[in-house]
Amino acid sequence: MAQIIAIANQKGGVGKTTTAVNLAASLAVLKKRVLLVDMDSQGNATMGSGIQKNDLLYSITDVLLGEVPIETAITKSEVGYKVLGANRDLSGVELAIAEQEGREFILRDALGEIEKSFDYIIVDCAPSLSLITVNALAAVQGVMIPMQCEYYALEGLADLTQTIDRIQQALNPELEIIGVLRTMYDARNALTRDVSEELQQYFGKKLYDTVIPRNVRLAEAPAHGLPVIYFEKSSKGAVAYLNLAAEMLKKSKVKKGSKA
Repeated sequence: MAQIIAIANQKGGVGKTTTAVNLAASLAVLKKRVLLVDMDSQGNATMGSGIQKNDLLYSITDVLLGEVPIETAITKSEVGYKVLGANRDLSGVELAIAEQEGREFILRDALGEIEKSFDYIIVDCAPSLSLITVNALAAVQGVMIPMQCEYYALEGLADLTQTIDRIQQALNPELEIIGVLRTMYDARNALTRDVSEELQQYFGKKLYDTVIPRNVRLAEAPAHGLPVIYFEKSSKGAVAYLNLAAEMLKKSKVKKGSKA
């Protein structure tokens, strides 16, 4: 069975989609079967995987509306993993499913049909708490939170943890924060270090040791429709995401061992 993970933060501009794309690519490089699900109508994760969002024959929209089976909507990318893409069509889905019974569980039920085919399913969420985002959080086992080390980000983090708690209680008892990832990290900045220490005190072992640095290649890669590991594999950004994938796999093994 796949481990299904949402990459989420209600604050924009924190490296959420960058993390979803590059974590998917890094896990694929480490020989894992990966599906990236784009749940943002901007379609940035789709484009960042080398797939033209406006050329999609089928997308996540068709799956949520029940118009095609999920297998039909999945696209094979050229960067080692598969993609369930999104485009602007997704922006109209919320209204279409608002009165539908079981509307919060459409994605969960769809992923249940294909999760045996993957080791990891990464869900890139939009930076807003909509019915689409609720669908994502109701479908996953864990949430990875990317965030910058700045005080405004800490305020947004408090809102997100409350949201996760509410969804855990109401819709998804399995839901938990599996890790907090520091992005756009600059150790020379005193504020970055101060916020990082606060995160360490609050989240403890759930704060990843890996940090994602500010990196020009990481910023340039999406314009080429590539994860950074395919754009410049020796860059600090590529190395950091490979380290994150390895750390995540290691923690996953430890968790499985503790349950045994």
